[in-house]
Amino acid sequence: MLGASTLAACGGGSRFTTGAAATTTAYRPVDNPAFDAWIAAFRGRAASAGISGSTLDAALGRAGFLPGVIERDRNQAEVDRSLQDYLALTVDDERVSVGRAKMRQHAAVLAEVEARFGVEKHVVAAIWGVESRYGARMGDIPVISALATLAFDGRRGQFFEQQLIAALRILQNGDITVDRMTGSWAGAMGHTQFIPTSYEAYAVDFRGDGRRDIWSEDPTDGLASTASYLKNAGWQRGRPWGLEVTLPSGFNTGQAGRGRNRSVAEWNGQGVRLASGGSIPDHGPASILVPAGASGPAFVIFRNFGAIARYNNSEKYVIAVGHLSDRLNGGGPLRGNFPPDAQGLSLADRKELQGRLTVAGYDAGTPDGVIGNGTRDAIRAYEAANGLPVTGEATLALLQRLRG
Repeated sequence: MLGASTLAACGGGSRFTTGAAATTTAYRPVDNPAFDAWIAAFRGRAASAGISGSTLDAALGRAGFLPGVIERDRNQAEVDRSLQDYLALTVDDERVSVGRAKMRQHAAVLAEVEARFGVEKHVVAAIWGVESRYGARMGDIPVISALATLAFDGRRGQFFEQQLIAALRILQNGDITVDRMTGSWAGAMGHTQFIPTSYEAYAVDFRGDGRRDIWSEDPTDGLASTASYLKNAGWQRGRPWGLEVTLPSGFNTGQAGRGRNRSVAEWNGQGVRLASGGSIPDHGPASILVPAGASGPAFVIFRNFGAIARYNNSEKYVIAVGHLSDRLNGGGPLRGNFPPDAQGLSLADRKELQGRLTVAGYDAGTPDGVIGNGTRDAIRAYEAANGLPVTGEATLALLQRLRG
């Protein structure tokens, strides 16, 4: 189950964000008598859970069924993305440069947060960057409507009803108003995309103004709340989440995987080395990850990997946050290379293909190497215009044709 946040990919092309999808007609309420009947029945359950009549009137009186939320819940395409694509979208050079600038802008707050909670500033900033692009994409979907829609739908009805009641308690406590309680399609909120129950448990009023305002333009409460969450998840200050390593020839990848801990001395004894050179430093029991197979980048992970995983249990998510935190702290790109995709294309090949499509008059968006809906639409348009079978697939043959 997700911890503080929930994943969501933005619509359109291949760009990715965890927190925000622009409001479209799909996220506007539509008439649904069955939903209205569910709301009427839910009022009684919410009242029994301690929600006042005035809060229910204010919140549920504006709630509506959002068909786009159901569509997104059924089509979470980012779950199928490779680690290489995921990192291309979450730890790109722009995300790193903007993050370093944001860290300079909010240096005093981040230093205070680190001193109080013992979570390094670059780690807090990395979660901020992955979750909402440092507050640029916090989501503008009404949280009450989104959660009510998902609870009514029933696929994870119990979970989302729990989140809905928690959101109503947040409103009742006065931390936020109904109008300002916006977030992602799945109800994740604020700068670092807390779901309501995580907000209740870990959000903090860092300045003591009486509200835990993670939605404000000022990110202070959002950053402090993230550090609070990680501290409670067992974060160990001064220790890494993981380190990139190289594996010796013939390494048995059957030993790899989360939870398959061995001592650092044993990994060193097998010939595992830091990608930057030298033996692995001892930060406690460690596992080896080979998320792209033996020929791709490899990592040794420590206890702090699990603390980030409490925020979001996706292995790709944790690696992205960890790697972005390293980059924000002055580190460089990964040293290991990812193998070509199933079509034989490298990331550089896919970027070239996107760029050549756009030059040819078929807009594939920003060349990021991630083949999303926008790129596939451009490929289909090119194929149709050139008398080719319309597949929408990025292939080596297509790239070679575009090269002329």
